[in-house]
Parts: sequence; structure tokens; C-alpha cells
Amino acid sequence: MKRTFLLLLALALAAPVHAAQTLRYVALVDGGTKAGQQTVVQGDDGVTRVDFIFKDNGRGPELKEEFTLNADGTFRTYRVSGTSTFGAPVDESFEFADGVARWKSTSDAGEQRVAPGAQYSPLGGTPAVASVAMAALAARPDGRLPLIPSGTLSARKVAEAQVRKGDEARTVQLLAVTGVGFTPSFAWATDEARPRLFAFIFPGFVQLVEEGWEGNADALEALQKTAEGEALAALQQRLAHPLRGTTLIRGARVFDSEHARLGPASDVLLRDGRIVSVSAAGGETAGADHVIDADGRVLLPGLFDMHAHMDRWSGGLDIATGVTSVRDMGNDNATLQQVMAEERAGTLLMPRIVATGFLEGESQQSARNGFVVGDLDGAKEAIDWYAGHGYLQIKVYNSFPKEILAETVAYAHAKGLLVSGHVPVFLRAQDAIDAGYDEIQHINQLMLNFLVKPQTDTRTLERFYLPAREVAGLDLDSKPVQDFIATLARKQIVIDPTLATFEFLHQRNGEMSPIFAGIEAHVPPDVQRGRRVAEMDIPDDATGDLYRRSFARMVEFVGRAWRAGVPLVAGTDEVPGFTLQHELALYVRAGLTPAQALQVATWNGAKYSKVLDRLGSITPGKQADLLLVDGDPTTDIGDIRKVTTVIKGDTVYYPSEIFTELGIKPFAAPLRARPSGH
Repeated sequence: MKRTFLLLLALALAAPVHAAQTLRYVALVDGGTKAGQQTVVQGDDGVTRVDFIFKDNGRGPELKEEFTLNADGTFRTYRVSGTSTFGAPVDESFEFADGVARWKSTSDAGEQRVAPGAQYSPLGGTPAVASVAMAALAARPDGRLPLIPSGTLSARKVAEAQVRKGDEARTVQLLAVTGVGFTPSFAWATDEARPRLFAFIFPGFVQLVEEGWEGNADALEALQKTAEGEALAALQQRLAHPLRGTTLIRGARVFDSEHARLGPASDVLLRDGRIVSVSAAGGETAGADHVIDADGRVLLPGLFDMHAHMDRWSGGLDIATGVTSVRDMGNDNATLQQVMAEERAGTLLMPRIVATGFLEGESQQSARNGFVVGDLDGAKEAIDWYAGHGYLQIKVYNSFPKEILAETVAYAHAKGLLVSGHVPVFLRAQDAIDAGYDEIQHINQLMLNFLVKPQTDTRTLERFYLPAREVAGLDLDSKPVQDFIATLARKQIVIDPTLATFEFLHQRNGEMSPIFAGIEAHVPPDVQRGRRVAEMDIPDDATGDLYRRSFARMVEFVGRAWRAGVPLVAGTDEVPGFTLQHELALYVRAGLTPAQALQVATWNGAKYSKVLDRLGSITPGKQADLLLVDGDPTTDIGDIRKVTTVIKGDTVYYPSEIFTELGIKPFAAPLRARPSGH
């Protein structure tokens, strides 16, 4: 979730900078903690200069930007340099002259002839980039701004508010900006002919607000949530198709998730959101209100994404890819409570959510979600809150005080909660297991067990760069590694490796992210371009090869652990849906069969979410969370992309409809439920 923050900032409405004007913004997290700032200055030489920095969770970008404008308000020249969220160099430039646009970044370069009035869309820009784009957009009579290299930007007003600073008052407007990415972005702008950014708010995470006006941010966030909720409710109403009464899925090959095998063609009868029976094809004679003719397609239980950080816009990609349940692994508590309530009410396009409570310690590198505590009493209060709100487990994070870890774990267990997480700084994974962890998140946290020294600060980017440098040389047959795997298996410590997320460790500039490799033609051009940007600092081919070999060794470790009997769950921590599909492909690369990888994403997901009594398999009495696939993913895991139909309880969704809504080319034609007798 947080990795997309800069992209969302780049979509936000910001302002034209007027002559001799300096604008300052502050970025706030965790209800008011300053995490960054932006300063925008227009010099007398006609050059606008921007300084932007944002740091959260021990990482974040630092950027310097300069640009000049054409008479129509679009970029004439542009330059940005600095470092990205994970430390990769940013160096990008653009020039428009004689009708030709030319650009060069660390990941691409190009030129094209364009008519005046088109705006370059940088890959690595600050929020001030959108200032220029939106000012130019406001001046266009058709309300549409062509983008370079591709795309069209548009915006519409969805709300208005009065804000105050002492005796000074302003009217600000909330704009929904579309044309870049999968979903709209929202930003607050001044209400004038040439509007400028007043605030950009990512609910539950960050508030970027004009300096001096921070006291208005919470009220604006509440209004924005209401406006977004209306848009999301309308989206759900368009895409959700009720399945009231009985539904017969006829002639589907049913995946037995408990035993990881595909059965013969069967008829599956559903009633009011539950599975009634599974019988031999042609044997179901009961009348049904709706019929889906599967015609030999594969029917799977709904998939589980066991590592997500949900916001209200995440659900579309999940549902479209067959993910009907997610385990949220740490969030702003108020935001998650709202998302879960709206999902249960049926007003939000969203999978079912299993909640994990975030528990962090206080430091300059703290991640500001959930509860940030300084002592055992604070940890106990947080655990009491999570237990009282029905959470499954807690997730301990990087800055948590190691001195109180064991007592905290014991208290959580006494309250009926499982304990998982990152490994707190200055400890190893083995120490976390000895303290009572039930599960460990992320492959890097596992690998650091063999790499850290007592002084290694894993709150910093070193938690990514150290495994990238060193795992290639790690002997997986060595006694320390084998003993560690044996401990994981003996104690049944669940691992949530999120391998697909960590492929960014070796992605080079210009290479397509492995998450989208092979399917890039399906996603919008701006997403394709943005996903060719490296996140790690990989200065040369030798470093790139080293990092690639380290990642291959991480994949091998997961396969070895699984074969040794270590419980495995499939999570993402990246773009919804597509990442889970690639995660399963990586499990196959690690040595699992496609059917075993699907078992991890279905049976294991339900088992370790403690909902196996009602989800995770196609069994009479369980909830009807199902997906039909136009292919056989038990033999070719790539076929998991070809989802035709998704059923979540008493509602059916057609991925082709959702994908079209999100600007994605569908992967399979819809297989629709029809009234019986038609």
C-alpha cells in the first residue's frame, strides 16, 4: 500500500506557482507526526524549484525538481533528481521544442511530435508535477489534458469545504482525478480559476497539507471519506450481481483443495450464499433459480491473499482475480474498521477481511500504523483493544522494543491472539521464534537470520540491501540453515514469504516488473511505463547479477522449507490480485506443483486464518466463495489469470466487467449466470 504513495501524490491536484511565490507543505502521519515536507519556489529567472522529502518506516524519497513552462502552462523543460523510496537514483529530464517532445529517465527515453497543450507525465516527480498538469487542465475548454507519452487526464469536483487559519478563511474543493493508474485519486484544491493544491490526503496514512492549515486536515479527511464512499458504493452497485435463491454450477471440474487434486466434472448446488451439494455431473436434478454452465471449466475455492494492507479502492483488483478473502497485515485501525464494516454491509467491492493488529515501537524509523508503544503496559492496552475487536493476531514490527517481546507475545497468546511479524531490530528470526512467534512475514526477515550482526539496524534500507548482497553466497545445506528450517517445521512456524514483492530486489531500470511481465499489454500504458522503473540502487551488471542470484536463492529456501514441512501461506504486500498470481508462479518455481501452490492459496489460507470451518474448500455447508477458470491452473499455474466468474456468497462478479472499469484489458470472457430454463 505505502509503496504506491508517491504515485498517488503525482496524481493529486497541485497548483500553478505564481511569480515570486513560495509555497510550503507538510506531510503528516499518525494523527500529526511530521514525516516530510515540500517547498515550491518560483525564481525571477522563470524557473520553478521544488524540494520534496518524505520518510516513513525507515524509507522514502528525496527529490529536487526544476521546470519552466510554455505559454499554455505545460512543461517546456523539466528535470528531477534524487533518490526513490528504496534508494534507487532518480534522474529524469524533458524538453519540448519545435513541436517535438523529448524525454529521458533511468528506465526509458523517447521523443514524439505533439500538438501544443500536451503535458509530460514524469515517472519520478514530486507533487508539484501535478500542479502544472492540473493548472493546464483547468484552462482547457474540453476538460481533458493529453499526456506525454500517453494518456489523458481529467478531473471533476465532488465536494467543497470551508477551511480556516485564525481569521483567514478559504473555500477548497475536492477533485477526483482520473486518467492515470487503475482508480481515481483525490485532492483538495483552492476554489479559483487557476486552482492550486491545498491538501492531498490518503485516508488512514498521510495528510499533505499547506503549511499553517494543518488543523483542517482531519475534517477534510472525513469529508473525503464520505465522497469516496459514495463513488465506491456506486461502483459496487454497477458490478455486483445478486444470486438470490439457488444456483446450479453445472459440469465443473472441482478442485479438491485439501488434497491438492482436480476431480471429475461435477454439479455444485448453491443456496443463498452457501454450498448445498457437490455431485456427479448430470446428477443434480433439483430445480435452481440460476444456472452457470461450466462446460468442463475448473472450479476453485476463493483465493486468500494472506498479506495485504487494504484501502477502500483495493477490492476491485482482488475480486477480479479471484481473491475473495484477504488477511490485512497492519493498517490504520479506524480505516480498517470502516472497510470491514462496509464490506459486511455489501456496499464495498471488497473481499472478506481477516484482521491483524499492528504493533510497533517508538523510534525515528517507526511505521505509523495501528499502535505505536513504548512499554509493556502500552503493548498490553493495544492487545486488549485488538482482542476486543475480534482480531485474529497481532503483527510486531521493526522498532518494537526487544526487551519486552517475550512478555508481549505471552500476553497476546493469553488473550487468544496469534503473534506474527517482522523481527524487531537487533534480533534474529530465531530470537523471535524463541520468544513465541507463530509466524514470520517476508523472505528478507527470514534470510536476515543468517546475515545480521549485533549492530545491524534492520529499521533502515539495510534490511533490503543486506539480503540482496549476501544471500547469493548463503549455503542452504549448511548446518545453521538446516537447523533453522528444522525448527520452523518442528514448531510449525508459518512463513509468509511474499516472494513476488521482493522481486524488486533485482529488477533493473527498463525491465518490466516481474509481477506484470507477460501481461503488460493488458494494463494501461502509464502503468506499463511506471512498472519499468527500478526501486533498488543497482549501479552495474555485476550488482544486478548478484541480486538476481540472491533472489533465486530465496525462492529455493522457500521450496526447501515447504518440503521440510514448514507451513506456507501466500501473501503479496503489493498491487492486489496480480501479485498473488505471480506469487503462486514463484512457488511453482520453488518446486511445488501448480496444484500444491493453489492449495497454499486456498486450504492453507483458510486454515491459518482460522476460518477453515466456513471457507477454503468446496464443501457442502461452507460459504460459496468460488471462481471459475477458463483453463487448468492445476497443470499450468499461468491459467489462474483466466478467471471468468467469481462468486462471493450470494453475489456474482464478472472479472471482465471489473477490469474494463479499471482500464484493464480482460483475460477471459465472462461466464454468466442465467435464469433457469433460459
